[in-house]
Amino acid sequence: MKSSLRPLDILRYPAVRLALAAAWVESKPGLAGRHEEGGFIVLDGGEELSVRRWPTGEGNQIKVPEHRGCVVDGLPIVATFHTHPNTGPDYLQEPGETDKRGVRDDAELKGSQYVGEFVVANETVYLITPSGAVRELDGRSELLG
Repeated sequence: MKSSLRPLDILRYPAVRLALAAAWVESKPGLAGRHEEGGFIVLDGGEELSVRRWPTGEGNQIKVPEHRGCVVDGLPIVATFHTHPNTGPDYLQEPGETDKRGVRDDAELKGSQYVGEFVVANETVYLITPSGAVRELDGRSELLG
């Protein structure tokens, strides 16, 4: 595993793709009971990527568990992610100001290998960079299958 991963490299990793696709389905997009799902993507043993899921969120919010020093379970965090399952006209699919500030202002997400937070939405996967900027990466179906 390369020491400096790029966002699209992370999303091409099979375990990450499967975990993000599962989180999207589990968030019940567009349905009654929809809620945000999320997690940490960590470098496991220096060679493999794996996912540590967060507790289930609510309609349009999720609480990020403790992650001091950009580490969880003793493993470096390379990315975070959460879903935007609210597909109605009253909801943004792209990351909002709260999402951007949450990444930008989180002093504990400043690890040298951290690339940012993926936001999985109905049509698109976005990346919030550590500086709070947002990039559209590609379609959800194209990236996650």
